[in-house]
Amino acid sequence: MVEMTINIRGKLLSLATPKVMAIVNATTDSFAFSCSNISEAEILAVTARAVSEGADIIDIGACSTRPGSTPVPPEEEWRRLEIALRAVKEHYPEAVLSVDTFRAEIARKAVEKFGVDIINDVSGGTDPEMFATVAETGTPYILTHCAPLPQDVPVSVAVLEHLVRQSDVLHRLGVKDVIIDPGFGFNKTEAQNYELLAHLSDLQHAELPILVGLSRKSMFYKPLETTPASDITLAATTAAHTLALQNGADILRVHDVAAAKAVIKIVSKIV
Repeated sequence: MVEMTINIRGKLLSLATPKVMAIVNATTDSFAFSCSNISEAEILAVTARAVSEGADIIDIGACSTRPGSTPVPPEEEWRRLEIALRAVKEHYPEAVLSVDTFRAEIARKAVEKFGVDIINDVSGGTDPEMFATVAETGTPYILTHCAPLPQDVPVSVAVLEHLVRQSDVLHRLGVKDVIIDPGFGFNKTEAQNYELLAHLSDLQHAELPILVGLSRKSMFYKPLETTPASDITLAATTAAHTLALQNGADILRVHDVAAAKAVIKIVSKIV
């Protein structure tokens, strides 16, 4: 199999060993680990821990996309992002930065003003300007599946077909680095999430890097009757990360960097 890589500022980031993307929430209403007032100090505290634990990518989001949430206006999203990106760029200039946004105008500003390395769009390109923006900025793009699923097709097949179609559109526009995210929790039932996890290896047919966002999601804490922040939810997340790695995941997007790095190290001894 060809080694997966991502072009970051002209340097290839190898995915021969899976990488960890740390979640940094510049939000007050995310489902897990939000800020209290979105200050530079709070952002740097979370980032410092992630970096010290070995995070390979820092993913900063300023607009919650948890189920049932109301997106903040673009002006507020950018105000929050400016605080976070300025602080992280100043204190960790060599960090690989991703911005978590579904708005093309926010993505463009983040790249042009702060040199953000990756655009992480959980909407799968619902903003009609997003794909063109990604092509123009030359930035690697995380394409997430969040479309409604058909009833008569296996989940992994439907997700794969959708992501392949959309990645083809991106490639035709000139986007060179597309990372696919199956979108656990987005427009999927609990049963569909688990079916998708069991058949995650089907996505390898796309021959693109696979990112999974499983960290502390409701597919774990609801059946276990606990909370997103509990140690039980972290244990369930770690078990799911093990399965995802064994089935082809290249990047784990997580709240708990040290735990994710540990599971990658152990799984690498098995597969």
